[in-house]
Amino acid sequence: MHGHSSKDISKFFIAGINYKKTDAAIRGQFAISDEQYASLLALAPSYGLHELFILSTCNRTEIYGFAEHAGQLISLLCTQTEGGQDTFTQLAYIKKGTEAIEHLFAVGAGLDSQILGDYEIVGQLKAAVKFAKEQDFIGTYLDRLVNGVLQASKAVKNQTAISDGTVSVSFAAVQYIKQQFNNLTGKKILLLGIGKIGRSTCKNLVDYLDTTAITLINRTADKAAALAGELGLHHAPIEQLAGYIESSDIILVATNAAHPTILKSHLEGKTDKLIIDLSIPYNVEMAAQDLPNVHLVNVDELSKLKDETLQKREAEIPKARVIIDEHMAEFMDWFEMRKHVPVLKAVKTKLQEIQAFPPYLQGLSPVSATCTTDADAKIQRVINGMASKMRRVNQRGCYYIEAINEFIATGSN
Repeated sequence: MHGHSSKDISKFFIAGINYKKTDAAIRGQFAISDEQYASLLALAPSYGLHELFILSTCNRTEIYGFAEHAGQLISLLCTQTEGGQDTFTQLAYIKKGTEAIEHLFAVGAGLDSQILGDYEIVGQLKAAVKFAKEQDFIGTYLDRLVNGVLQASKAVKNQTAISDGTVSVSFAAVQYIKQQFNNLTGKKILLLGIGKIGRSTCKNLVDYLDTTAITLINRTADKAAALAGELGLHHAPIEQLAGYIESSDIILVATNAAHPTILKSHLEGKTDKLIIDLSIPYNVEMAAQDLPNVHLVNVDELSKLKDETLQKREAEIPKARVIIDEHMAEFMDWFEMRKHVPVLKAVKTKLQEIQAFPPYLQGLSPVSATCTTDADAKIQRVINGMASKMRRVNQRGCYYIEAINEFIATGSN
């Protein structure tokens, strides 16, 4: 593990862009693939960074980590992005210390999602941290912080109605299709890409559109075949993509390719098509929207859909904030105690030295295993008392002296 030393919470930063200030096209310039993520972690030590993770979704790209200043994190991130560092810095929000921690809690609880309460972010956060942890970039502090965020997220979901109803980007796509088509009889649907968003979209299509006229295509054909078999759908190899684009009426794209997979040339002169691009960066060539037979919709447009479910969720935000505050306070208590560990260890070592000092042992004669056990128990009681006092008031030096005096005073009791 990189860096076991005590952390200064004021050096914990988050730098990111999201849907609030940037559209999907800009966010696409800063999207991070798994390959780019691996490259970033490999470069991190050369930027003086040893504890960090990156969250890149259709709504945001954020880098979290301990650094001397946020510029280190931004410089590292932009080594792998299509967009430049100046653009990112101009559009980014930067938070540090408790403000950065609060932001992560809000993200994990779905309060900062483009569609309020969208819990797809939880899986994305877990995957991002798992990837960094496998590369040895998640230490004690980030591990504890993320666990706290996930616990808070679970509590918000279970104790509030902020997740009631079915509202997510993938479900919004289904709602949009229902708005555009009164009857789907005879309509053919193509779903390209079955990663996390793609799988969720696929299941929503089956559950809410009452159709199985859906063909799945994925670069890894086995995954498409497995999901198609599970849901009773069709699947096809990526080599047949052009043919299925031509024959489909509704196309949903949920791939993570760096460049468009569906091109304007695939669609020219073809029948009318509704295309929903759930990808960041866009995986449908933007020029396709100029064609008279194409109706192209992206994630930002889908997020504007409002209904009663979202209004009810908004009313639950204050309850969610209370839960988040409680979990944040627990983490901050733990963090404060971690700062005292070196002092507590030093005092315990000193008390063990005093315990072994002959003049002290005279009061416990004859020396025996029982005497040693009694002294060890007294040491631990003194340390526990010291820790309790330090939790309330930070006076390390005073408690150091007080603990030694207390131990000596009880030596002959």
